[in-house]
Amino acid sequence: MKYSKCKVILLCFCWYLVSSSNNVIGKMVLNSFPFPMTVTMVQLLSITVYSGPFFRLWRVRTNTQIEWKYYLRFIIPLAFGKFIASVTSHISLWKVPVSYAHTVKATMPLFTVIITRFLFKEKQTTSVYCSLIPIITGVAIATLTEISFDMLGLVSALLSTMGFSLQNIFSKKVLKDTGIHHLRLLHLLGRLSLVMFLPIWLYSDAFRVFGHDVVTNLDYRVISLIFMDGVLNWFQNIIAFSVLHLVTPLTYAVASASKRIFVIAISLIILGNPVTWVNIFGMTLAILGVLLYNRAKHLSKVSKSSLPTSEKQSIKYSQLPSSDLYLRTNNNFYTSSKELSNGMLASNGTSKLLFV
Repeated sequence: MKYSKCKVILLCFCWYLVSSSNNVIGKMVLNSFPFPMTVTMVQLLSITVYSGPFFRLWRVRTNTQIEWKYYLRFIIPLAFGKFIASVTSHISLWKVPVSYAHTVKATMPLFTVIITRFLFKEKQTTSVYCSLIPIITGVAIATLTEISFDMLGLVSALLSTMGFSLQNIFSKKVLKDTGIHHLRLLHLLGRLSLVMFLPIWLYSDAFRVFGHDVVTNLDYRVISLIFMDGVLNWFQNIIAFSVLHLVTPLTYAVASASKRIFVIAISLIILGNPVTWVNIFGMTLAILGVLLYNRAKHLSKVSKSSLPTSEKQSIKYSQLPSSDLYLRTNNNFYTSSKELSNGMLASNGTSKLLFV
């Protein structure tokens, strides 16, 4: 248990460090090379190219057999969600500061509540719904006071958050249903996303990219940063999927919220984008709301997982009347009054009990 906890803590620390570096370098790349779709293309290509040799070297078990119906129903939509989330995430990073983009992404619990309500008919407790208020309020304050505000950046950040929320919900389900290794799932989603994205990239960016100054003049600094961004994103995905595999969705959500604080702080220190105290207050309120949401979800799950002792003691059992047709026609099903009083079955088949 201690080894597992130390492993999770170490992975989270690496996740925070790599994620903040990836976001800072990504912002630097997009400032000099304003092609978010091409940056996304490099990242998906990195996942596809690096994962194969690395996983073979690491002896990660091969894919399990997945039925085509399940593949079409869950795997392909997951890959499409990854593609959409990645593209919109880079567009938001291109248009607005890293700190603001990650503040908007704090709305993930809101999307999670909405998605689970519509897809799984899951209702939340009042405390969970109330915890969404500081998140929405904090993001609204940060938006109104953001000096470098851009509407496309805001919409893209929201779409990206929705995409990652869908990924978190369904990735855990696929891992549980299929038994596929979490890193193999990452590789599979990366390849499928690349195939989906390639025609769009060829149409939108391919010809413009090769005419840009960075490519024509062979700006090795920017080209090196693009390469590094792809490697860091691949490594970040490996760590994120590993953490998701090791911990519960709730713990993952808490770790993700803490990572967001780390990324915002590092980006403000290194990139130095101008912010006001009111803007910082909005960011802090949004992140605090995420932590309150995670706490409310935890308490809700604890209360649902165990009934109060008084309720358990109030459950009593009584024998069905002898007129029951099933009991009258099966003489092998006989239980003593002592066994019935203890709520036990003495059958080699199925008996019936009623709750009173």
